[in-house]
Amino acid sequence: MSKYLTLSLKEINKLLKEKKIKPIDLVNEAFANIEENENLNAFITLNKEEALKKAKELEDKEVDNLLFGLPIAIKDNICTKGLRTTCASRILENFIPLYDATVVEKIKEKNMIIIGKTNMDEFAMGSASKTSFFGPPKNPWNEEKIAGGSSGGSAVAVSKRLVPFALGSDTGGSIRQPSSHCGIVGMKPSYGRISRFGLVAFASSLDQIGPMTRNVYENAELLNILCGKDEKDLTSARREKEDFTALIGKNIKNMKIAVPNYFVTDIVEKEILDKFNGIVDLLKKSGATIDYIDIDYIENAVTLYQIIAMGEASSNLARFDGIRYGYSYENPQDLEELYLKTRQLGFGDEVKRRIMVGSFILSGENAKIYYDKAMKIRDDMRKSFKEKFKKYDLIIGPTTTTVAYNLTDEFTDPSKTFLDDVLVNPVNMAGLPALSIPIGFNHENLPIGLQIIGDSFDEAKIYQLASFIEKKLNLDLDPKGGKIDE
Repeated sequence: MSKYLTLSLKEINKLLKEKKIKPIDLVNEAFANIEENENLNAFITLNKEEALKKAKELEDKEVDNLLFGLPIAIKDNICTKGLRTTCASRILENFIPLYDATVVEKIKEKNMIIIGKTNMDEFAMGSASKTSFFGPPKNPWNEEKIAGGSSGGSAVAVSKRLVPFALGSDTGGSIRQPSSHCGIVGMKPSYGRISRFGLVAFASSLDQIGPMTRNVYENAELLNILCGKDEKDLTSARREKEDFTALIGKNIKNMKIAVPNYFVTDIVEKEILDKFNGIVDLLKKSGATIDYIDIDYIENAVTLYQIIAMGEASSNLARFDGIRYGYSYENPQDLEELYLKTRQLGFGDEVKRRIMVGSFILSGENAKIYYDKAMKIRDDMRKSFKEKFKKYDLIIGPTTTTVAYNLTDEFTDPSKTFLDDVLVNPVNMAGLPALSIPIGFNHENLPIGLQIIGDSFDEAKIYQLASFIEKKLNLDLDPKGGKIDE
């Protein structure tokens, strides 16, 4: 049972500074929590020996930052030196990286303690974490429901308070969607805000690493340490260092907020729309202006995502050939059979499907017909978003069209799973930052999320609105069972 890890970040930090607790107390508690909730399948690999060793080392060190000694979980597509990184795939079942991702280096610099690698959709391809070679994680609010994906294990770990922090990655909604389903705060930062070096590539023009936490303030604090230009990632942006907590607690009076009409159509479940409309009313009463707007091509985001992401995935995943690392088919007759059998047996069905579609999209004339055209329309959508931010501070909408559905639900039409991300895809297309925060529950006590979208590199303003809503709602977001009183 949690003793310290349910305390706030500042409370834990104070106890550490006063030497009332040690980092090893937090680490032991995290592993006890994980063991107790093993059935949730949140982790693929635990880092117990190294975590305990690190915790002991920190006992004699000065507590010099707010995140010192705190346990964190890392999504299993982010490279960790000496710690297995599988991308939830058989093809990388025994892959141990020789280097740390840049975000992992930054976490270690702050003396945070890596507890383990979290479960996910295979190569981040999916929106329910059901494509994992290691089986799906389960939603802590109802274990018969999906956790969401692809960062499902990270969302579960934070939601169930196994750890206070986790990293996820977001290519088409993979941080925000599971955050919504599990009742936590998840930020997909602006494209280029955080280095992607060491993130196993899915779709390079869309992928972004981001923080997943229990509340808004802690999310901003984690983002503070993850940012920065990285010479090892040419797409990372050079920006002035800023404090993302700076606007938290500030008034939102006179804030201009837009709601895309497409986000409030009948594609969204009524209970989610009702909760969302409650937030709109709250914001209006608090002095914000709300307008309903149209954004060009937003309804085509899923189609664009399928073309761009699958094309880039087929190219990125060509490196898994059975020769350099990962799973390799034994005793092939020749090189062609080695490639063929390794990929045939190493990849799951969803990944193979996306590689095949992506290969078709990029072959010959198809690259112009599909990929190039999709990139042009994507650019037009981005321009439409940017145009709106000349008039509005932020854009809001529901994060998902449904609450978490049953783990046993099977979709015969593979394209149906993409519709889980219909409200979150556009943000990746436009390279914008967006946050999902919990705003309540449906009749089954399943969490509902609100998505707040900002202009490029305007994460601080997103946190300003998110913290205001969070404070007003004051939800109990600990999934300990039983009806939660809102």
